[in-house]
Amino acid sequence: MNASTPVVRETPAVDPITVEVIGSALSSIVEEMGEALVRASHSTNIKERRDCSTALFDRQGQALCQAEHIPMHLGSFLGIIPAILQRNPTQTIRPGDVFIGNDAYEGGATHLPDIVIAEPVFHGADLVAWAVNTAHHADFEDRGHAHIFQEGIRIPPLRLYREGVLQEDLQELFLLNCQVPRERISDLRAQMAANRLAVERLGKLCDKYGRETVLAAGDQLMAYAERKMRAGIAAIPDGVYEFADVFDNPGIEGEMTFTCLIRVEGDEMHLAFDGPDQVRAGLNMVYTALLSTVYYAVKTVVDPTILPNAGLARPLHVAARKGSILNCRHPAAVNGRIAPAQRVVDLIHGALARIVPERVTAAGNGAVASATFVGQRADVDEMWVYLETIGGGAGARAAKDGLHGVHVHMTNTSNLPAESLEQEYPLTLLRYELVDGSGGDGRFKGGMGIRRVYRAEADCLVRVDGSRLKSRPWGLAGGEPGASGAFEVSGGMDGFVGGSGSLSKGQIISIVTPGGGGYGPPA
Repeated sequence: MNASTPVVRETPAVDPITVEVIGSALSSIVEEMGEALVRASHSTNIKERRDCSTALFDRQGQALCQAEHIPMHLGSFLGIIPAILQRNPTQTIRPGDVFIGNDAYEGGATHLPDIVIAEPVFHGADLVAWAVNTAHHADFEDRGHAHIFQEGIRIPPLRLYREGVLQEDLQELFLLNCQVPRERISDLRAQMAANRLAVERLGKLCDKYGRETVLAAGDQLMAYAERKMRAGIAAIPDGVYEFADVFDNPGIEGEMTFTCLIRVEGDEMHLAFDGPDQVRAGLNMVYTALLSTVYYAVKTVVDPTILPNAGLARPLHVAARKGSILNCRHPAAVNGRIAPAQRVVDLIHGALARIVPERVTAAGNGAVASATFVGQRADVDEMWVYLETIGGGAGARAAKDGLHGVHVHMTNTSNLPAESLEQEYPLTLLRYELVDGSGGDGRFKGGMGIRRVYRAEADCLVRVDGSRLKSRPWGLAGGEPGASGAFEVSGGMDGFVGGSGSLSKGQIISIVTPGGGGYGPPA
């Protein structure tokens, strides 16, 4: 998805039934890609927690379809095809070429652990589309976050395969910079398999309906998404709607204030954001991360049924001050960009709640609470890295309670089962439970947060991250706020700087995630 002018082609009109059939086929392809990636992967972060996403793009780099995985990963997709085409004229791209990228400033991703793999789809001699996926590789840990040079290896979009031949020197360079290379190579192969499946499926779709028909159907699906978005915006009264919220994180002192101003004019929406200057911590967002957040948040309010393709972005105009935490400049660190992204969703929903409160939930947990443990295996000369992001309470709705213990908004991963955790890592999960009373009271109650308590069975380093540790997720229409989150380490947090510290064997760390806000005055 992007907000650029739509590409106009001389393509035949396709009847609505065929467009619907082809659209459903495209959706099936990206969902099947995702399942293939999860089932073939090696790391727990992908095979268990499903921290990955898949999509199809047209030959110009416009999103045709994205699977219902993780909204933030759209930001990893938005820049990579244009960046590939900028570096490589179309006539130089061949069947069997595969591109890899992860750099937030060179069109690769929104943070370095998200490795994007893109493969062109040919039908005969013609380039017709791109198969794209990203997976969060649980690596590049125990690092500083003053700037992006500390956060891991940076890869601009480069050929990993050239006409089907692996570029072994590039792969070797990548693996040498990884802490757990055995996992990385297996997960990369799973990503390759997912894209190869899409290449095969889309080729067969073109065989069945004809290349030009499939391309024309893609254009019509994007135009349909644009019409639905415009119709939804037009149903909101013209006006200017503002909202401000606070943001806290272990990596910064105190609280920051973020602001949002939304201007609705006819069937178009202008969104302007501001916040403090970018920080020397991994909490900054590049512009594509901001775009993916805006597209998700607006879609949920305007019309959740809009197809997830480039058309929905065309009526949206997004601005943020360059050099701010919400639209950072190189070389700002970006590893934890998902944390401020959650607050951007709160800003948009808070602003639009002024005019369409029945379409907006109270604030969800507003955080991506996480714990990343890093250690050295005792039996082999190899490191281990365990990443966990933990859900919390969802905000109450106009007619329903909020859900308990779920990921909200920009993240959509699963919590790692205790059995997988304890089998693979020297950690024991002592408690895994909902936090009673953490949801905000109201006519409809906010969802409850989660308490997850770990015991280290070997010395290790740990980094904890999150937000809403000082503030509370707000309620709507008189509903009470949800409870804040909290981190606690046995023996105290004195040795922790910016959320990072060490655990000795037997030490315990507890993570409590925020609850959701309530909706309507309590009975």
